[in-house]
Amino acid sequence: MFKQLWATKHPHAAHEDANGLSLRRTLGPWGLTALGIGAVIGGGIFVITGQAAANHAGPAIMLSFVLAAICCAFCAMAYAEFAAMVPVSGSAYTYTYATFGELSAWFIGWMLVLEYGVSASAVAVSWTGYFLSLLSHFDIHLPAALVSAPLDAQLRPTGAIANIPAAILVLLLTWLCYVGISKSSAMNMAMVVLKTGLIVLVIIAGWRYVDPANWTPFIPANEGPGKYGMEGVLRGAAMVFFAYIGFEAVSVAAQESHKPQRDMPIGMLLSLVICTVLYIAMAAVMTGLVPYTLLGTDEPVVTAVAAHPQLGWLRIIVEIGALIGLSSVVLVMIIGQPRIFMIMGRDGLLPPVFTKIHPTYRTPHINTVITGIGIALLAALFPLDILGELTSMGTLIAFAAVCAGVLILRRTQPDLPRPFRMPMAWLICSLGVLSCIALLTAMTAHNWMLMGVWTAVGFAIYFGYGYRHSRLRGK
Repeated sequence: MFKQLWATKHPHAAHEDANGLSLRRTLGPWGLTALGIGAVIGGGIFVITGQAAANHAGPAIMLSFVLAAICCAFCAMAYAEFAAMVPVSGSAYTYTYATFGELSAWFIGWMLVLEYGVSASAVAVSWTGYFLSLLSHFDIHLPAALVSAPLDAQLRPTGAIANIPAAILVLLLTWLCYVGISKSSAMNMAMVVLKTGLIVLVIIAGWRYVDPANWTPFIPANEGPGKYGMEGVLRGAAMVFFAYIGFEAVSVAAQESHKPQRDMPIGMLLSLVICTVLYIAMAAVMTGLVPYTLLGTDEPVVTAVAAHPQLGWLRIIVEIGALIGLSSVVLVMIIGQPRIFMIMGRDGLLPPVFTKIHPTYRTPHINTVITGIGIALLAALFPLDILGELTSMGTLIAFAAVCAGVLILRRTQPDLPRPFRMPMAWLICSLGVLSCIALLTAMTAHNWMLMGVWTAVGFAIYFGYGYRHSRLRGK
């Protein structure tokens, strides 16, 4: 049994299995880059930046973004090598199956469910804050019980009923993903161009009113575990890391790329560079406009802009840009999650219904509906902080596995064609694993407890169904 649990799947088998799943190839390098930016530019800029600055890093949130970006750069190189070598949907799950074996692949696949599904829920919750701020211009105020989670970060009742706007947003975007990736990709491209332009506008307009005194002290004195000091900077990096999963979303769309061996590395690395520059610039402007302690709100960019009457004209633009930006993140996550389910179903670890492709739209339509309903429920019931940090944990674990997997496959399958070959693999992959572990150490015991529950549920599903129906074991 132990040997079967760690049985690996040759990377070429992924190509053969994928032939029966005829997804439509509609994405080029710019479409993939936009997909990555669509996933990255959203909750990180519009919500998490302010909360991480106010509660953990202070103005040094800029340094937190640099640390998270460095970790992501190591991981992006590993993803690019795998994505060019194994250009099919599945990302970290497929790569882990080829290196660590089936049990580890299931574990990483289950982490990807956390990464995509929960991150989409977290961003949808963020969307509600900006939506309510926009409605206030028209003197429209929705009942508090219908726009907030019934549970707090400690899973205690709040008295609210559900976050209805977040759930409605998810369901509308689920319909868009149901009818085809070409339509959803075109919509995403339009949203990416618009929200990036608005973010650049905020940076340029806001820079004139930045007060450098707000950046002093750059790293506030430590006030307790994870609250300011270098420990707080690390905690801030762990929080904002969940925003950096764009290139993971790019790898999920490999099977719908025109020339994945060429386009995947371009899409991953270019989206990471663009987003890192925008994140650091936006963090500098926000912490320069107001003292960092004031940014711990549901709409911190609006908080920063509203503090300066000269920027009053910018507030409604920020709100519209945030709504567009956050919507595109949810859209990309809903594109990615069903394709993870599809590949796991193809391998027999989930029921065959998860492999169904719509005869007209050529999308995994049943998975998309299941994903959309699940994300809508999470967004309606749980608050942002618990969702965001759990997403970071799942992402970090998956990234560390991919970095380690590159080294293992270099040793076990040295002759496999590698259209993109990472330079200095031992150094870059080792630094990638170590940086992921360093950020994981910043998580609280409460988060680790929730992660333990999530993992236990995943293993119960695997041993209850996946182990007995695995196609690899049946061969």
